[in-house]
Formats: sequence, C-alpha cells, structure tokens
Amino acid sequence: MGGIILGIESTAHTFSFGCVSTDGELFPSFSSLFRPEEGGIHPREAADHHSESTANLLNQLSSNKDFSWESIAAVAFSQGPGLGPCLRVGASVARTLATRLSVPLIGVNHCVAHIEVGRNQTGCIDPVLLYVSGGNTQVIARADGRYRVLGETLDIGIGNMLDKFARSQGMPFPGGPKIEKLSRAYANSGPQSLDDAYLPYGVHGMDLAFSGMLTSATQKVSEGSPLEQICWSLQEHSFATCVEVAERALAHTGKTELLLGGGVACNERLRQMSQIMCEERGAACYWPDKQFCIDNGTMIAELGRRMLECGIETELMDSAIDPSLRTDNTTVVWQ
Repeated sequence: MGGIILGIESTAHTFSFGCVSTDGELFPSFSSLFRPEEGGIHPREAADHHSESTANLLNQLSSNKDFSWESIAAVAFSQGPGLGPCLRVGASVARTLATRLSVPLIGVNHCVAHIEVGRNQTGCIDPVLLYVSGGNTQVIARADGRYRVLGETLDIGIGNMLDKFARSQGMPFPGGPKIEKLSRAYANSGPQSLDDAYLPYGVHGMDLAFSGMLTSATQKVSEGSPLEQICWSLQEHSFATCVEVAERALAHTGKTELLLGGGVACNERLRQMSQIMCEERGAACYWPDKQFCIDNGTMIAELGRRMLECGIETELMDSAIDPSLRTDNTTVVWQ
C-alpha cells in the first residue's frame, strides 16, 4: 500500500476500520454491524459491541496481505457527531494506536467524511450533497470555507424513519433494504396507485420532516392498506421531499453537481429520482459505491488524509468526542 491513513468509524451501529493510501487510493473497510435483538439502537449496547469487536477487526486488518503497521502515517477517527458511548470507543482505540505507533492523531467530522469519500471516488468537484442516513438528513454545499447546511430534517433522519416503520411491521434492523424490496415488488406488480396511500408531504421551505409521514404510514397499514403499497408510497413521498430540496439547493447555489451520501443513498429508487431531476436541469448526479455510502472506516481515513495534507492534527488534549458536532463546525481548507 505504501504510506496509509488508518480510519476508525464508530458513530452509531457500525464499528469499522478502513485505509486510504497517502496518494488517495481507497481500500475496502473491515466492519462489524451492531444488530439489536429488538427495538432500536441502545447506545451502551452498541458501544459494548464495538469494544468486543475491536480485536477481531484489527486481526482482519492485519491479515490483509498488503497491510503493514509500519506503513501507517496517521490514525483518523470520528470525533462526532454520533452516539457518545460509541464515539468514545473509537476515539480510545485511535488514541491508543496513534500513541503506540508514534503517528499523528486526527479527529474528523463524520458528516464531512461522507462528502470527501464521495468526491474522491466519483471525481465530482464542488457538489451539493444530499446526505441521507439514519441519524442525519441534510442538504449541504460548500461556501466561504465551510460545508454549509442549506436544509435539514426538523425531527428525525430519513433512515431512522424507515427503520422505525420497518420495525413496526416486524422487519429486523436494518429496515431500509427490506422496505426497498417490498416497494419494488409493488412497483413491478402493475400500475401504482396512491388511493388510500397518500402521506403527509414534509417539506418546510428548505427543511424536511418525516415523523408525520411515519405516523400516517403506520396508521394506514393498521387500517388494512397493503404493506407493499405503503412501502412504495413511503419511499416515493420521502424521497421526493429530499430531491425537491436538493433541486432548490442546486438552483440557489448555481452548482451543477449533486452527490448522494449516507446509507439511504444505497437505495436504487432514490438514485433514479435524483438522476432524473439532475438530467432535467442539466446537472450531473453522482454516488459512491454502496460500501462507501454506508458508514465505513475508509471515509474517515480519506478525510484524515486531506486534513493531514494541510498540516491539521489533533492533540491528545483536544481529542474529546463531540456528539453534537455540526457539519458546518469544520473549517475546510483543502481543495
């Protein structure tokens, strides 16, 4: 690999180690996903999972034929935002490795990392990011040295909403892929109908809201509407809100590139809707491979690489986690 940056992701359910070479080549991550037996993610249980997974993931990383500990130039970790107990595990492992290896420690902004890994892999230059994940839904664009949030969810993230609906219907975590499968089955079964499947449309200016949509979808299934139809309707309504706000952001900023990021960006229907919107307005639509849409250590390493190139390092005394870190809290000095 030559010189590499090691990245550690631990913001929520995913604990992941990934690498990027110092010249920007991305490598697949080694990850472990916490899957609760019931209910949503309990931060302490997820943190215990991360702690228990550390040795196995490090062994997998070490077993990679191209990997060597001597080649590590820096260790990057998610400093925030995220679940506090989970973030602490990743930060502790990163501090230990950086100290043991005598290499720089770099605390990175998880949200910004989604942008930078997408820019690296797709080649887009200055995009509007439609960031759709479990805990976050934001429309982001770079201006005046920061990634500015032009619009965001007012209640819950779109991924969280999809998982909550799936859980209410007895689908195990993660629920998004299962909703996508049922939605596709309905779409392929014949003409689609919104009869008895209309849901609240949660656009508030440049912001979004999904809780009313969730409540309505759950209620309609309980009243007898077919589950496949409601899954389809839930995707169509929620994705349309995201694409609408993304289009407004393109118009407002004058940018001509849209980048999808976050776990929900793996959804083929969202990609299709985004592509159609961009084609109609003469813009280009991009998304990274699915392995880099979901939370992964490689994206943390990529942002760490860009920061290291600009001489940005994190002293141990400044390496405390920040669960409430905002996308626009990070100064962007790299190109």
